[in-house]
Amino acid sequence: MESESVEHAAARDARPGEGDDRVDGRDETPNERADRNWSEVLQELRVMQTGTQILTGFLLALAFQPAFADLDARQRVFYLGLVLLATLSAVVALAPVALHRMVFGRREKRTVVAYGHAALVTSLATVSLLLVGVVTFVFDVVAGVPAVWAAALAAAVAVLVLWIVIPLVLRARGQNG
Repeated sequence: MESESVEHAAARDARPGEGDDRVDGRDETPNERADRNWSEVLQELRVMQTGTQILTGFLLALAFQPAFADLDARQRVFYLGLVLLATLSAVVALAPVALHRMVFGRREKRTVVAYGHAALVTSLATVSLLLVGVVTFVFDVVAGVPAVWAAALAAAVAVLVLWIVIPLVLRARGQNG
């Protein structure tokens, strides 16, 4: 009996078919990995939410400022587009939490994590457009057209370099040793 118990424990611990990925030094089951990844997604969502809420609040407050009446029709349309983009960013960033609530307790953590990852990437894209748009809008109102192009280009380059180029370079370095 003792040998059967040991064999059963060894078979259980081997976790066949569950991806024995210990390359990163972690000894975790797929469910433990999903739990850890979900915690990381939640932390990233918190960061994303805070920034998006601040930008959204800034945009919403602008409509109630006396100088808002001085905006021309093009600036108002651009402003409303930014409000819609801010709303979309917030909705996308919160979508994984809504999904988690809908499937809570149904053993769908890996699906929630995958959905959370896709939502975060999408949210980063919408927030990048929102950041560049807000800089463009502010420079348009305060400094005029010539400065708009320089500010928008600088903001876009900063987002591209810091959010895409550098992470890709670092990822490639990590894969190469």
